[in-house]
Amino acid sequence: MNLLTLPLFAAQGQSNAALWMFLVYTLAVLALAGLSNRLMQSKSFLSEYFLGSRSLGVWAFALTFAATSSSGGSFMGFPSKIYTHGWILALWIGSYMVVPICTMGMLGKRINQVARISGAITIPDVIRDRFNSAVFGLLAVCLIVFFMSFNLVAQFKAGSIILSVLLDGVDVFHSTSIAFGNFVGGLDTTGFTQGVDPEYLLCLVTFGVAVIVYTTYGGFHAVVWTDVMQGVVMLIGVLILLPLALTQVGGLEYATSRMAKMTPPVRVTATLERNGDSEEERTIRKGSWIVLRGTDEDDAEDQLYRTVTAFTIPAGKTSSDDVELLKLTTQADIEQVLGNKTIEPIEDVAINETKTTTYKYGQEKPGSFVTGPGPSPKSDSGFLPLSLGISFFFMWAISGAGQPSNMVRLMAFNSSRTLRRSIFTVAIYYTLIYFPLVMIFCCARVLMPGMEAEPDRIMPAVAILLTENIGMGWLAGLLVAAPFAAAMSTVDSFLLMISSALVRDIYQRNIDPEASEKTIKRLSYLCTLLVGTAAMLGAVNPPKFLQDIIVYTGSGLSSCFLAPMVFGLYWPRVNKYGAISGMLAGFSAHLSMYVAGSFINGSFFSPYRVFNIDPILVGLFVSFITVYLVTKATPAPSEELVRRYFHKDGAKVTPPTA
Repeated sequence: MNLLTLPLFAAQGQSNAALWMFLVYTLAVLALAGLSNRLMQSKSFLSEYFLGSRSLGVWAFALTFAATSSSGGSFMGFPSKIYTHGWILALWIGSYMVVPICTMGMLGKRINQVARISGAITIPDVIRDRFNSAVFGLLAVCLIVFFMSFNLVAQFKAGSIILSVLLDGVDVFHSTSIAFGNFVGGLDTTGFTQGVDPEYLLCLVTFGVAVIVYTTYGGFHAVVWTDVMQGVVMLIGVLILLPLALTQVGGLEYATSRMAKMTPPVRVTATLERNGDSEEERTIRKGSWIVLRGTDEDDAEDQLYRTVTAFTIPAGKTSSDDVELLKLTTQADIEQVLGNKTIEPIEDVAINETKTTTYKYGQEKPGSFVTGPGPSPKSDSGFLPLSLGISFFFMWAISGAGQPSNMVRLMAFNSSRTLRRSIFTVAIYYTLIYFPLVMIFCCARVLMPGMEAEPDRIMPAVAILLTENIGMGWLAGLLVAAPFAAAMSTVDSFLLMISSALVRDIYQRNIDPEASEKTIKRLSYLCTLLVGTAAMLGAVNPPKFLQDIIVYTGSGLSSCFLAPMVFGLYWPRVNKYGAISGMLAGFSAHLSMYVAGSFINGSFFSPYRVFNIDPILVGLFVSFITVYLVTKATPAPSEELVRRYFHKDGAKVTPPTA
């Protein structure tokens, strides 16, 4: 396994135990889908399949809300950022504890009332009926599909990486992946899968098939029930990892003192020269350690490098082409890796550095991992300067309220009492998830140096390392199920939302209003299946980013949806012209800063920030102002529409037909 180039699954029996735990978990998910499908037989298909008949109680509502929000980014991208930037991530994520207050408290009761008055099943349904505009409903559908398609690909990537780490060391997995790769390669005449790791490809198909099947077959209740199970698994996983990490690192105080002496590693481009025989081809695997020993006479210290990619020195040649390496700069980290008896670093090659890429902030500053703004490879101001920290405080707290995936959950609880209790439950749940994650992966910096080469793998890697160290490798199956559950619960929710948007909001509301339930049912199954398959194919050659994609989609959706929804729920005067303008203005302002970032910072997912203010605050400001100004400048909505949603006797008015 290329985590620290040591076989973390020391015994084959423990490896197989992890595999069996995954199979049991998958079977449990499919069983819940079967039970949910039986439940649907006696109820209205549309309301049950997409909304669970609006009957969720406290635990079901709270855990499905929490599990959907805690995506693969929470257990993959977020830990990778903690590992890369240090303690400052506690401030970065700090406002997540108030997300349920902002989201459920601000919108929960009112959106549930409006959805019940109109009979809405989806968020575009609510928008279309509240503003009496089919065009507005279709615009909402397009934006939901646009943003959630990005997020689905990221979640499929997360689930696949988790499985590949979990199953590494299982012989049957390696042999099956080789055979599967050969089979797919033989069918692929376009080169679509060329160069894709067959182990990743097999895990992608396994994860994809499992989540697509149970979501397609079981609908909303399958998603809710599995979210409840996955929410429990996530919490248990974190609460087990925390004491293991603290115990094995020697306590939080020791871990912090070690981090205070650390400096970030540097990325090096170099050629490697072998010492000795050059007649045979020499292959060096990804994640291998290469040491250059210091000499006693020069009082030089050892230098330690880690390979970022695999490479080969061909037969007959003494040196390689340029390769990318990660060079450790903290002597304590070097000593820890070299002191590990299970690691055999390569010593028979020489390294000729041709290019060095350092962190723009914190490179030669011990202590940057334990103080703000935190080290950053891209920004001269550090990872989280004060203005950006304020932006993210508002972003996490507010952006959750603007997520259609959260809004649709708010349409499904059964009473105000359920809502009040769920706010408290979810706040406690997030507290027990996110703060322990910060402590766990600060400890991981000390336990596993050199993971900057593949930081998105740090969560499953640490889970396996910690359980192996106590001789309980089988427990890794349960702990790795936590991020797997997070990715799965997000995928199923987004799949269902995209499917409902296509079937309900495009086909039934605009093409065939008289479509039979049988037709709707078949189209719902088909759309869920096709959307899931398309996302899975998009993840074959996945994007390089995970958490950055999730931040982009979350902030983008909030910039589009929050202002129109808040005004639509609470301001009788707002009309469709103001709401549509606000949605488009928020989308344009947010997108423009990301497009500018692609030119200025060299990456679409590194947005341009004016005064280090995150794009979501700009998008929300523009959106809210636009809704208000355009509404004031255009005619008021009809009295019938206002009475329907803002008067107690208005619920009996015939629903708008437009």
